[in-house]
Amino acid sequence: MMDFLLIVALAALGAALAGLLAAPAVRVLRRRSVALSLFAVAALAVAAMAAGTVAVAQAMFLSGHDLGVVMAVVAVSGVVSLAAALLFGRRIAAGSEELARSARTVGSEGGFVAPAEPPTTELAALSRALEETSGRLAEARERERALDASRRELIAGISHDLRTPLAGLRAMAEALEDGVAEDTARYHARMRIEVDRLAAMVDDLFELARIQAGALALTLSRVSVYDLVDEALAGAGPLARASGVRLVAGGVVPLPVRVDAQQITRVLGNLLVNAIRATPADGTVAVSARQEQGRVVLAVEDGCGGIPPEDLGRVFDTGWRGGAARTPRADGESGAGLGLAIVRGIVEAHQGRTTVRNAGAGCRFEVELPTVGPPPATDAPALQPAG
Repeated sequence: MMDFLLIVALAALGAALAGLLAAPAVRVLRRRSVALSLFAVAALAVAAMAAGTVAVAQAMFLSGHDLGVVMAVVAVSGVVSLAAALLFGRRIAAGSEELARSARTVGSEGGFVAPAEPPTTELAALSRALEETSGRLAEARERERALDASRRELIAGISHDLRTPLAGLRAMAEALEDGVAEDTARYHARMRIEVDRLAAMVDDLFELARIQAGALALTLSRVSVYDLVDEALAGAGPLARASGVRLVAGGVVPLPVRVDAQQITRVLGNLLVNAIRATPADGTVAVSARQEQGRVVLAVEDGCGGIPPEDLGRVFDTGWRGGAARTPRADGESGAGLGLAIVRGIVEAHQGRTTVRNAGAGCRFEVELPTVGPPPATDAPALQPAG
């Protein structure tokens, strides 16, 4: 037993001495190639094994022939080990260089091109991470392009919408100044209407800017969907009657939600106004609310004639106005394409989702909001048409 412990001690001492002598190489190779580092590790292992073997052989008093055999075996094993380490190191280094070249394509128009066969699991994982990063960058680039295009459309639309009422106001003001206005009261009333339109447009721009900046402050409270829809219908009733459009409550379940009641009422109001203006006279706009998979789904369905499939994905974009089926009516009312963008921003601030699809004689806009519990016990009467 003592002989065995002595052999172990001598082998450990020889390996430790080899390690101490090779320690400076760690600092020298700290920023060198991975191939050289692997070769140095293999050389250290061979040196430690050789030193331990020699120390043990000397202690065992081997003959010169036996010692030569042992050293020959150590030498051959060392050469093979060093060659294998150099081969593997060069392969890993080549894989690293190929991955580095591929990494330069991250964020480019063509996207990241992953190496065919990374030599190690770590390099393969890094390649997958770079590929995912490149995909996210491409998506961000597409969103930025879409946002830039939407911003240009918004600026063009706002410029036109501001120019038209301002030109009308200037003409009416000049007519009043020159004393050529026959009905001054009518001019004053029209000027007030134009000013209200401009104020509403500026308010929408301000609200959208707050939403996009993440500065929209919500005052959450527990309310019933029934009350929200009832208030929105009451607010849109006069416009519906003036436009000859009938508002219908197509089934509203009194589900509880925790929302900012004022903001969600604005969401419903924007959707209703948008639907009424897009629906021809004698048409119908239906509002409904239901529970689906733990969420409340508010829906507004109009009779606009539908939206082209290629435009459905842009409906909630800033500045989108749509085609002939949803152009402003001849009553002088127009918008800057902000209403639906504001709808999406408010709903997303509530952790909800907005969707639109063609349905029936028009479009169906849906707003999904999370519920806060089972429906309350209520005997609320059915909502009546508001127009």
